[in-house]
Amino acid sequence: MSPAPLLSVQDLKVHFDVTRKRLFGGTPAIVKAVDGVTFDLKPGETLGLVGESGCGKSTLGRAVLRLLPATAGRVVWLGEDLHSLDHAEMQQKRRDMQIIFQDPLASLNPRMTVGQIIAEPLSVFNPDLSGTEVKNRVRQMMAKVGLLPNQINRYPHEFSGGQAQRIGIARAMINNPRMIVCDEPVSALDVSIQAQIVNLLMDLQHEMGMSLIFISHNLSVVRHISHRVMVLYLGKVMEIADRDSIYANPLHPYTQALNSAVPIPDPDLERQKDRIVLKGDLPSPLNPPSGCPFRTRCPRATEICAQIMPDLLPAGPTHHVACHHAGPRER
Repeated sequence: MSPAPLLSVQDLKVHFDVTRKRLFGGTPAIVKAVDGVTFDLKPGETLGLVGESGCGKSTLGRAVLRLLPATAGRVVWLGEDLHSLDHAEMQQKRRDMQIIFQDPLASLNPRMTVGQIIAEPLSVFNPDLSGTEVKNRVRQMMAKVGLLPNQINRYPHEFSGGQAQRIGIARAMINNPRMIVCDEPVSALDVSIQAQIVNLLMDLQHEMGMSLIFISHNLSVVRHISHRVMVLYLGKVMEIADRDSIYANPLHPYTQALNSAVPIPDPDLERQKDRIVLKGDLPSPLNPPSGCPFRTRCPRATEICAQIMPDLLPAGPTHHVACHHAGPRER
């Protein structure tokens, strides 16, 4: 029997009104950044969110944490609808729900020392701790993420990008949260540092038992860290499956195109690889295509794709796909 979900997102929508204000009115313009996303997150699980820039990954992650207001839908945390909570009640939930940001240096206050940055969540959620207790916990957390405890009084500008991201990880994990949204935490780092940070997150997850929502456009990184993967396109879920299924047997043409772009370490195999090159650019979210949003770039698109958005239907025990013509890639 599978455990009850830690987080349940049900038909979540995040729409932005970007109508230009004019003296005599303007043309209504709505960006549907997230448009009806549903998924569950189990305790200790990592769910990878992938897709091109502008597909709604970061917006979804922030909406789950209520850092952005949802237009419709529900975010249920341990059986409780977060949208029904007032500010004070939601503030208490934030102890168990944290975020690691994409730009490590931009997410740190340059006027605060490393010790003050990491200790800030403790001052919010554990105000009764003594100064000595806070400093000891900060030093222990610094050691866990690979920072030297004697760096506690330094400032963010004295650290490299990888070290700065370790500070952000320490800040997010200092209160032992149950879930962390990782919003492209390695995209601004060198490849060698990316591997170190990803392995650090996996080690800390194993030690502390937290769940992760890992957002990235790098499928090789997502494959390494995730248990399940969800593919987004223009705010909609195209496919969701366990890691092995979605890489070994992707059924949606968009997922297949993303998979074909993952580099192979062997140069000879990389040159011989049959890569799928999508035609055109990502459509504007202000004027998305009718029916399936991927149809303007899909090699399998037919008339029904322009008329009806396909439902996300099961294609296996842990595999769901939204496509009228889902199936293995044709060679």
